[in-house]
Amino acid sequence: MSRSLHIFEVKLLAYAMMPNHFHLLVVTPKGNLSEFMRHFNISYTGYFNRKHRRTGHLYQGRYKSFIIDKDNYLLEVSRYIHLNPLRMKSHVPIEERLRDLMNHDSTSLSGYLDPRHQKNFVQYKIILDYFGGENNEARNQYQEFVKEGVERDLSSPLEKGKGTGVVGSEDFIEHIRKAFHGERGCQHSSREQPALRELGKQMKPEDVIDRYARLVKISREDLTRKGKQSQQRAILMEMLYRICNITQPEIGTLLGGVDYSAVSQARKRLQLKIENSPELGEELIKIQNELVKCQE
Repeated sequence: MSRSLHIFEVKLLAYAMMPNHFHLLVVTPKGNLSEFMRHFNISYTGYFNRKHRRTGHLYQGRYKSFIIDKDNYLLEVSRYIHLNPLRMKSHVPIEERLRDLMNHDSTSLSGYLDPRHQKNFVQYKIILDYFGGENNEARNQYQEFVKEGVERDLSSPLEKGKGTGVVGSEDFIEHIRKAFHGERGCQHSSREQPALRELGKQMKPEDVIDRYARLVKISREDLTRKGKQSQQRAILMEMLYRICNITQPEIGTLLGGVDYSAVSQARKRLQLKIENSPELGEELIKIQNELVKCQE
């Protein structure tokens, strides 16, 4: 999970691991939920199959996703996810199960309540900021907020998303509908339209390739030739993904027409090298800063 989050620059706000499924609350600034989930699910399936000496599919079907109105429903959804294990049938009193849940890592709740339980791949700040930041008072307030969900036996906020795939106010749903389909309501199936991405100032991929080639003193032809494999080429793939907000299939097209899996594997190998070499990670940051500086 940590590696997939890093590769696709996804922020994980909350999780819950159940006996036969899991829940994730994520922010995808690049609008790349499908790529992130594909990578994570394939990676985990491979690990699970090797460990248990099995083959084939691990999951029953495709994941379900909802767009969340963060201003009105983000907190409710985080609470729903954290309390999910309590919805399982049990003879243990609910109060005792809630106490266990607050200290167990089957969900991200324990990290919200106690810094000692925090995972380095979970972004706690976004939720805690609603209560005043990452401090004890905010953690206590979030704990009371979660307890309230048990005491009042609140229904799932995701019920609001049935039929639309959007959990939010009427105004928010209308905003998303227009962003997806345009003013006349054209029916497109994609859940990740570019209009919904948090785009910021971008560089054109062609400019990034040219500037990177000059920076590393390698010809553009060598960098983009199909069949060419090098660390510099993998870094270029990473830079295109980070800076240009384009997908991995689009990167493959730019670099000689390689397929999605080749780009994904090259970036994955690069991330593994970074984990074992902090110097390489620092080099990537310098390269990215130089490329962005060129734009400014």
